[in-house]
Amino acid sequence: MTAQIVTANRLTDGVVVYLDDKGAWSERVEDARVARAQEDGAALLASAETPEHAVRVVGPYLMDVAADGHAPRPISNREVIRARGPTVRLDLGKQAELA
Repeated sequence: MTAQIVTANRLTDGVVVYLDDKGAWSERVEDARVARAQEDGAALLASAETPEHAVRVVGPYLMDVAADGHAPRPISNREVIRARGPTVRLDLGKQAELA
């Protein structure tokens, strides 16, 4: 099984966020808590679907990541784009911060 993390969108501004080890939401995919087994992924998602989180984020779901001893990295093109920001202007969003 591929490793998984939980992602959602923050309600206040729509920014993509990731559930971290402390149960908080981070804008950085590198901060995400990684589930390495299917049962762990289900439990992680359940922890993100509580009423406490429902007032902060919308649409939490599991996403597959590569977690080979380094920080988790998105696998699908969709999630790479969500993690880095818009693709129309490379001088904006998270990809501008990475440059």
